[in-house]
Amino acid sequence: MPLALLALAIGAFGIGTTEFVIMGVLPQVAGEFGVSIPAAGWLVSGYALGVLVGAPILTVLGTKVSRKKMLLFLMGIFIVGNALSAAAPTFGVMLTGRVVASFAHGAFFGIGSVVAADLVAPNKKASAISLMFMGLTVANIVGVPGGTYVGQAFGWRVTFTVVALLGLVGFLGVAALVPEQGKPEAAKIRTEFAAFRNVQVWLAMAMTVLGYGGVFAAITYIAPMMTDVAGYSEGGVTWLLVLFGIGMFLGNLLGGKFADKALMPMLFVTLALLSGTLLLFAVTAHSQVLAAITLPVIGALGFATVPPLQKWILDQASAAPTLASAANIGAFNLGNALAAWLGGVVIAAGFGYTSPNWVGALLAGTALLLSFLAAFLDRRTRATAAVPASEGAEPVAAHH
Repeated sequence: MPLALLALAIGAFGIGTTEFVIMGVLPQVAGEFGVSIPAAGWLVSGYALGVLVGAPILTVLGTKVSRKKMLLFLMGIFIVGNALSAAAPTFGVMLTGRVVASFAHGAFFGIGSVVAADLVAPNKKASAISLMFMGLTVANIVGVPGGTYVGQAFGWRVTFTVVALLGLVGFLGVAALVPEQGKPEAAKIRTEFAAFRNVQVWLAMAMTVLGYGGVFAAITYIAPMMTDVAGYSEGGVTWLLVLFGIGMFLGNLLGGKFADKALMPMLFVTLALLSGTLLLFAVTAHSQVLAAITLPVIGALGFATVPPLQKWILDQASAAPTLASAANIGAFNLGNALAAWLGGVVIAAGFGYTSPNWVGALLAGTALLLSFLAAFLDRRTRATAAVPASEGAEPVAAHH
């Protein structure tokens, strides 16, 4: 695999860290600015919405320059946003910094996926994408707990300063290691939007929203679930999240490897197992040992869907993949927001802290049904395209 993938992974590590580390230092941020925890929660929601909005806008703007230049610009935005958060004098400025940093998120992963896939042979594309996303999974193992520790020991501003420095390392890595690939082949905005006429692109994004959302329905409320139901201490939750991150890391690698060999069967298996495991978690969450075993499995199955879904998007929008790829990253964050809201609804309705697992299982199960539909439509399209070709060959043979 090309060394350029390391630079993309470093950028992904920084982005993954800043996305999730806010959850670990939220009480400190709320205390310093004198706002409530729910109000401080906008630092999480604002980031997710920024990804959803920023991904297509910045990707469209980036169609006029080379992908390398756009990646460098995005890392610059990331650095500025986190530096602004670190130095924020008011909560409003802090929120602005979060939104600015989030604008780099979707476009970086969307464009980075295209760059990573173009760096390798066709049969290695999903593996290359998974290696870039490895930075995001490692962030959940090292970056988020490490950033939380730094924030608790030295202050949350130091955490965001360190994240900004990670962005600088990513910027230098992209500048030094990622080759110039020229402007995107489909540089016209109209061409990029034309990819969304393909129903398969919409199906893939729907699978992303529902499949990955299934994971976040459970993980968003993992702290109260593990402390109130399983009986873990607050410190124990940190280590459970590390286990979850390890599962994400392994699932990402396996998802990339097997998606290169059998993409849709890989999705069928992982989504089916994910739905079943989330159902099981409603039971195993009552046991400390079983919960610790189930969590990394959920992480592995959830992130094993990422490389195949991103690869499927690139295949279905091959004529203009950049905007569709970035939009799919936004779909991950839409899934996060939707699942967190639905999980909160069932908890507020009095079904208990394990009830978001049922929501997650339903979301993942629906994504599985959509994957069957996508595979059926793909087979039908291929069969239709093959018929004229075989008919057209008959006159040639007769002529000879």
